[in-house]
Amino acid sequence: MLRPESIALNLSPLPRQPAATPWPTGRWSRNQPVVSDADQLRQYCDEIFQLNEAQGVTYALQIISQGELVLDRYDAGASAAYLQYSWSMAKSITHALVGILVKQGKLDIYAPAAVPEWQDDARRDITLDQLLRMSSGLEFQEDYIDSGSDVIAMLQFDGRHDVGAFAANKPLIHGPGSVWSYASGTTNIICRILKDTVEGGASGMLRFMNDELFEPLGIRSATPKFDTSGTFIGSSYLFATPQDFARFGLLYLRDGVWDGQQILPAGWVDYARTPTYQSDTEAYGAQWWLSPDHPDWFYCGGYDGQRILCVPQKDLVIVRCGRTPVAEVDYIWERIAAIVSLF
Repeated sequence: MLRPESIALNLSPLPRQPAATPWPTGRWSRNQPVVSDADQLRQYCDEIFQLNEAQGVTYALQIISQGELVLDRYDAGASAAYLQYSWSMAKSITHALVGILVKQGKLDIYAPAAVPEWQDDARRDITLDQLLRMSSGLEFQEDYIDSGSDVIAMLQFDGRHDVGAFAANKPLIHGPGSVWSYASGTTNIICRILKDTVEGGASGMLRFMNDELFEPLGIRSATPKFDTSGTFIGSSYLFATPQDFARFGLLYLRDGVWDGQQILPAGWVDYARTPTYQSDTEAYGAQWWLSPDHPDWFYCGGYDGQRILCVPQKDLVIVRCGRTPVAEVDYIWERIAAIVSLF
């Protein structure tokens, strides 16, 4: 169960699925976007797709309004059937998997994390909550360019066969819960705990993911990647179609409920969007990003500008898939914000 004090009291209410709108378990109900300026909407969408060489490429853009697909656009050879990289959007899917096991009574996020390497030192006090909130205190260099980066070593070199063990063996450099530091390694420690809890290795984990999360939502394309040890590489690697990413976003916008079924435990979405860290430029909850400029927004964010944005006050989910360098992502983000303002 979640502790009441961990849930902020000023979060925007999460909207329910309109009674007349079917859940997109089979296919999306489609409609035209209802906006204040249709020409402006077309312009902003065009700008997201018509990028220059430095800005990269946009493959897909989806807008879900009131539970209906109102914009579904592709470019650069992509289509509705084209699988897209999640990159770190997979962290938010990991959050959902933890929630399901919490609901089943198999995990307690406030208990010390079950990590064998930590039983004889100060790391034994690190909780699953602190891992979810990127405040474990473990050393980890999150850098996607430097060859000395821990995340590159974990995903591509020394740690690639057992990503959870690679991250779990990092030393403690801060007291658990005292410092926020974004680290893909912490998510993979969580994923190893998930594997050990579910049992059955990669096949057991895949069956759990499909039976408990993907199939109930009608997500048919989700393709997670596992390391040699059978751990889901939940920091970075899950492929899916943009419409299936949108289904996942809708689950969170609907407070973890899908067509009358409580997929995630009550309060789990609020736990994800309760701030752990905030600066002038970024904010973080639990495996979900928040926005300092838009307090009701919460989103899955991934490398290359991958996004699943949830906007409760407007009942919107917006998915963008593409390849845009970090330095240019603000260009995309500004146009997405402008699109939101039109609804």
